[in-house]
Amino acid sequence: MSLLLIFVDGLGLGERDVTKNPLARADLRWLKVFQGEEPPATLPPREVMSTDATLGFPGLPQSATGQASLLTGLNAPALIGRHINGFCTPELAKLLDGRSLFIRLQAQGLRVAFANAYSPPFFEGRNHLRSVTTVAAEKAGMTFRNLWDLERGEAVYQDFTNQVLIERGYPVTRLDPREAGRRLARIASAYDFTLYEYFQTDLAGHRQEMEYAVSLLEKLEAFLDAALGEVDLERNLVILASDHGNVEDLSTKAHTRNPVPTILWGKGAAQVASGIRAITDLAPAVLSSLSKDHWCH
Repeated sequence: MSLLLIFVDGLGLGERDVTKNPLARADLRWLKVFQGEEPPATLPPREVMSTDATLGFPGLPQSATGQASLLTGLNAPALIGRHINGFCTPELAKLLDGRSLFIRLQAQGLRVAFANAYSPPFFEGRNHLRSVTTVAAEKAGMTFRNLWDLERGEAVYQDFTNQVLIERGYPVTRLDPREAGRRLARIASAYDFTLYEYFQTDLAGHRQEMEYAVSLLEKLEAFLDAALGEVDLERNLVILASDHGNVEDLSTKAHTRNPVPTILWGKGAAQVASGIRAITDLAPAVLSSLSKDHWCH
């Protein structure tokens, strides 16, 4: 079994309110999820878990501590003493030592990949700020994919259409969301565990423009639909997870304390979902799922 984890930053479970929630306006199937509502029975099998992102800590949940909690299973804000926004701090980096999904899965002899492509400033040392996911991959000794990999179809950029890169002057090919989704699935098929990080949703939430957010979510829906269509869900598992709410409530620029959706498709989805109540439950669920499958084969 292979497991593809699609991390979508800033996607919460909000109310079905078209005045503030672009998820209520957009043309969606897979991502049409709302707080307190059961998912439609008309969709193919999936599990949707309302997942606590506050971790019992006051204040608004933030990306750095949320991602550390997702990747380690530790309650990062409680251990650090605050929610940390944006980038990885030395305190959070210590939490990642030997504890991230990347390192723990590698220790079991599993093949692990981070599918995101990085642009030249990262490799040239001009970008000194590191996300938690980046630091986790660095600590695991993983090779980062570049724009050459992107052009060869062996990576996906954080903006899977590549529009951001094109606007910055890089000579890369613009991708249709569906082709990008199929590409991600093909990359994941060569590994036991693959992580892909998408944070345009969080930026859209801060931007507070309904039309833009609706368009972005519809592209994400197409990307996800194509990836799911390419994965053999009889044998493999796809999980979509988030770190905190944001884009589901455009009435505020800030993050929200809403729960986040954890959505699972494929082999063992119900069993894995049954153990997920908070974002700290994701890493243990992934480890357990892949460990059992690894030793059974």
